[in-house]
Amino acid sequence: MTKPTYRGRFAPSPTGELHLGTLLAAVGSYLQARSQHGKWLMRIEDVDTTRRVEGSSDALLRALESFGFEWDGAEVYQSQRTELYEAVLATLTNKELIYPCTCSRKQLADQGEAQVYAGHCRHRQLPLREEHALRIRVANQSVGFDDLVMGLYQQQLASECGDFVIKRRDGLYAYQLAVVVDDAEQGITEVVRGTDLLDSTPRQIYLQQQLSYAQPGYLHLPLLIDEHGHKLGKSTGAAALDLTHPVQHLHSSLELLGQQPPGELARDSLSQLWQWAINHWDIDCIPKQSLVIRQH
Repeated sequence: MTKPTYRGRFAPSPTGELHLGTLLAAVGSYLQARSQHGKWLMRIEDVDTTRRVEGSSDALLRALESFGFEWDGAEVYQSQRTELYEAVLATLTNKELIYPCTCSRKQLADQGEAQVYAGHCRHRQLPLREEHALRIRVANQSVGFDDLVMGLYQQQLASECGDFVIKRRDGLYAYQLAVVVDDAEQGITEVVRGTDLLDSTPRQIYLQQQLSYAQPGYLHLPLLIDEHGHKLGKSTGAAALDLTHPVQHLHSSLELLGQQPPGELARDSLSQLWQWAINHWDIDCIPKQSLVIRQH
């Protein structure tokens, strides 16, 4: 039996300019695909249209191009795929796995820091006329997977997560549903992304199981954090990258990922640095712990 062609993807959210944390995830995803002579797809995760910054999708794509990234095929936008999500929601509804949730933000906040849904609305039946979110019932089972960097990760869904939202009160589809549908529809064989999404993976695997989707492999990269322990991102004021120095930024990303590129490559061309990186990519060198970046 021949091994299927590797299909990876990079899925940034269009909420701002390219910063080092986003670049690090892109580099790891790209090298994992290209080192296996696989496909690398581009998906813009704009399912949450309330967070979308006007013009940032195009700006992100142009910024990635300036770093020498080359993706296979046209970009895919989640905001244009609602018909797919609607069809999958119908499937889950027919399986009687979905119920409406009318809990207020205060009720949800009162559940405490763990944010495990207490099941207040689990008895409700579809449909309700008032505006509501839709949750999927989870079984009292452990869902685990063997991450290529972080190792075995398990979660008891009922006690550590609870029934989770797959369609929001405002009518938008939740990330957890959209990403599962997109990965399956695009034939993704392995998901490479940051560890901020590690604890979301069991929920996504549970959805894959309910929909009889193939489960991709997973590789979660270390997060970049500031000196206060906060994830480096738009919300914490991460600085946009200077696109006039792509080689230096790419070289730094490789160092952060434990790849130890020769120093002279920081003064070489993008194509030569990428060629070295693809030929020497070693996931065993990727650090497991978060990486502290001091912002100036």
